[in-house]
Amino acid sequence: MLLGWQLSDNFGWGIVGLNLFREWARGSELAPLMALPITAMPPADDDPPWMDGAVAQSNRMAAEIARLGQQGSLRVKMPVVAGLANDLDGILDLTGSRTVGRAVFENIDLEAAAGRLAHYDALTCISEWNAATLRAVCDKPVAVIHEAIDHRLFHPGPRAGLLPMGRFHVFSGGKVEFRKGQDLVLLAFREFARRHDDAVLVTAWHSPWPQRAEGFQGRLDAPLRLNADGKIDVLRWAAENGLDASQVIDLGQMPNREMPRWLREMDCALLPSRAEGGTNMVAMEAMGCAVPVIMGRNTGLLDLIRDGNCLALQRQGPVAGVNMAGWGESDVEEILAALEALYASQELRQRIGGAGHAFMQTRSWANHADALKHMLLD
Repeated sequence: MLLGWQLSDNFGWGIVGLNLFREWARGSELAPLMALPITAMPPADDDPPWMDGAVAQSNRMAAEIARLGQQGSLRVKMPVVAGLANDLDGILDLTGSRTVGRAVFENIDLEAAAGRLAHYDALTCISEWNAATLRAVCDKPVAVIHEAIDHRLFHPGPRAGLLPMGRFHVFSGGKVEFRKGQDLVLLAFREFARRHDDAVLVTAWHSPWPQRAEGFQGRLDAPLRLNADGKIDVLRWAAENGLDASQVIDLGQMPNREMPRWLREMDCALLPSRAEGGTNMVAMEAMGCAVPVIMGRNTGLLDLIRDGNCLALQRQGPVAGVNMAGWGESDVEEILAALEALYASQELRQRIGGAGHAFMQTRSWANHADALKHMLLD
């Protein structure tokens, strides 16, 4: 089994690759391979003794792909899962004995791009929204395999005292970009913090590509800048848009395996995405830790929202400058009302957090890996 993207512990696609590789390596039926080198395999207590050998074998294959791939497109004699991003562009030009395209996208204007799907045997998506879009533009078999979380990491637990007690901590995660709605987070939290001096916004907005976030402004007055180290300057961005920087904590960039202990410090999570091709991994991880989540009722998030397992933002307006069905602009006043409701009631926080955690027990990487295996082999 060859996965056509990078394994990592620092961004979404990489985390998917990490968990698929790990699940398949733990079994006896498959030899997982990554098409790009594995530079570091995050440790796990339950990794089998042969994991290092699996990584070494994968890196030998990646080196051979790099050598052969210099000649252009490459076909290998094994099943391949090819990563497809916006506009159905392949992450690598790679096909196999059976090739499944794994498509995750927010741009649903795909008529012109549909021809790129001709050489795939089947397609998989991580949301019904994406799947419906693909079925409308091609005749390939399309299956929805929802993403998951690592339940050994993301589960409820006591606070470790990483943050001061007696404060109301609002978490927001995901790389900074227009569709993630960090501008809406700052607009809503600015007013919320004015009402509650114990409120603190805790952000995890960094990514390996800070230059892509530079200049983002959205509905704010001032754009995001990079600091002297080339990283996004979250505290300056908050201050320049009227927030008290003492009520904002920037966690910086950290490996995914370190996030659970921070999530368990939070009173709620705020994720008002304008569009998600999937179900928002950060939202799922927060729910797994029993943190109540506020999220937009739109796009791929609809597959995550069930009665009582989150606070779904019902008012979804048109998104300025975007003419694509499904995208939604969450209402800042409704975000503020959701924050107030959670602030006022510990019982509500516990009830929604508990329902979110219970729902996430249905989303495991083992199930995800098994479903994808059957798509490749059946």
